[in-house]
Amino acid sequence: MSDVINHLNWRYATKKFDSSKKLDEEKLNRILEAIRLTPTSSGLQPFEVFVVKNDGLRAKIREVAWGQSQVTDASHLLVFAAWDNITPARIDAAFDYTNEVRGFINEGWEAYRKQLHGIVAARGDAANFDAAARQAYIGLGVALVAAAAEGVDSTPMEGFDPAAVDQILGLKERNLRSVVILPLGYRQPEGDWLVNLKKVRRPREKFVTELN
Repeated sequence: MSDVINHLNWRYATKKFDSSKKLDEEKLNRILEAIRLTPTSSGLQPFEVFVVKNDGLRAKIREVAWGQSQVTDASHLLVFAAWDNITPARIDAAFDYTNEVRGFINEGWEAYRKQLHGIVAARGDAANFDAAARQAYIGLGVALVAAAAEGVDSTPMEGFDPAAVDQILGLKERNLRSVVILPLGYRQPEGDWLVNLKKVRRPREKFVTELN
């Protein structure tokens, strides 16, 4: 069995973290770099990641996250915040940066820029936010795999009040909206009802359909 499958079989949504165990910066940085390298539609990267280390901020987030202890007991808390809209300025910033890094301007790329302007304009603000949020979830998936590969526990969480978290972190002023949070750290087996239970997933034949 390959390492990645072993890592994914090992991980689970940790219910209780050992607050005395801290994630070293090298592992954290590798997880963050994996998220940064996440593939996104049109290369826009329409979300940002906030690493919440401040205990006071995390206590406030816990209050609006159903009191879930993972928020404060984990070593680190990541907040995935999507663009509130995919605007022409944000598209241009992404495309201009690509041109700068690559050192040349491609006609096809520039034609696609104009096409993308039309697509997002026709789609509307709400649908553009939804599109950005879906990209953030791709980043979340990469984060879960990267954390497992580092032997780091994680718990993807939607159980919080996004508007309240936005206010706590000042996201509205940055034209961002929180969509999912991810505590990272190390499991505390005592008191975690899920730690020793078998992983349950549908069997392959009921999950994968091959069309030949």
